[in-house]
Amino acid sequence: MAFHPYLNFGGNCRDAFTRYHEIFGGELVLLPMSTMPADEPMPAEFAELILHAALKVGDDLVMASDAAPGEFATVQSVYVNFSTPEVEEARRVFDALADGGDVEQALASTFFSPAFGVCRDRFGTLWMVSADPPQE
Repeated sequence: MAFHPYLNFGGNCRDAFTRYHEIFGGELVLLPMSTMPADEPMPAEFAELILHAALKVGDDLVMASDAAPGEFATVQSVYVNFSTPEVEEARRVFDALADGGDVEQALASTFFSPAFGVCRDRFGTLWMVSADPPQE
């Protein structure tokens, strides 16, 4: 069994997932609403919105779509968590995600992680980034 976050964006899903692909690598799939079958009527202004995005990195998967115009509300209490064994990688990812966004908690050593930080990226997604504690 697996749980996979499914994010929602207000028209900037393509930009967000293109950026996440730059940061994390992996395999990126972007399906614009224009790929819907012709028998599914859609307003022309929806054509380039993202119907479905998927970023697969190793065994991990995060997915998303754009909300219809006027139906998007920013999420306030859900964070996407990224952890890595290396402090340097946690710093690289945190800095990339925080660029153009807001830092809630700067990346720093804590009692549970050698590097932990919280930010909202420029697309509105909340992130928790951490380095795994050393193995005993």
